[in-house]
Amino acid sequence: MTDSTKHQGQRRQLVKLLEEKGIKDKQVLNAIGNVPRHLFMDSVLDDYAYVDKAYPIAADQTISQPYTVAFQTELLQLKKGDRVLEIGTGSGYQTAVLLKHEGVSVYTIERQQELYKKTNLLFKKLKLSPKKMIFGDGYKGLIDKAPFEAIIVTAGASKVPKALIEQLASGGRLVIPIGDKNQIMTRYVRTGEKSFDRQTFGNFRFVPLLKNKI
Repeated sequence: MTDSTKHQGQRRQLVKLLEEKGIKDKQVLNAIGNVPRHLFMDSVLDDYAYVDKAYPIAADQTISQPYTVAFQTELLQLKKGDRVLEIGTGSGYQTAVLLKHEGVSVYTIERQQELYKKTNLLFKKLKLSPKKMIFGDGYKGLIDKAPFEAIIVTAGASKVPKALIEQLASGGRLVIPIGDKNQIMTRYVRTGEKSFDRQTFGNFRFVPLLKNKI
């Protein structure tokens, strides 16, 4: 699992592009610059690993566009000590970017068994250590580890899963793409026991968030 000087140079160019596209959070940019995206993709796509596009992975899923990964991560406004729940481990690339934030604990859920097994093995090879990786239904969240300061959903949901919004800590942020064919990136911030601040951040395209098939 080689990370060549060529790959490193390509990442520097990618970081520069993301800055030009408006990503400002230095921790996010540093994470993108330090995570070898090519290792999370099929080797035949090695030449395209640092192109700012989504590409297919196993189980009819995709590895998200680097800009989308950076954008969602920036919206989380992560701080040291935050507990983060990721819905949709997928290739593990977004997970790796989250893990590059100092002092953040990451819990991640994947409901496609093929991806769960493949990515779990990859994490071990790369010595990446989420607090917990779970094979399960992301719609249900992870009630036994709640509340979370940040929850990120990496697939499109037709509406906000009730369980996820209920598992936010006070001041916690949920970043989720909402919609069917096209999604609107949405952030909910918990402002009280039953009150939330909602903001939207433009249109994106994700694979659908699946449920109730495990």
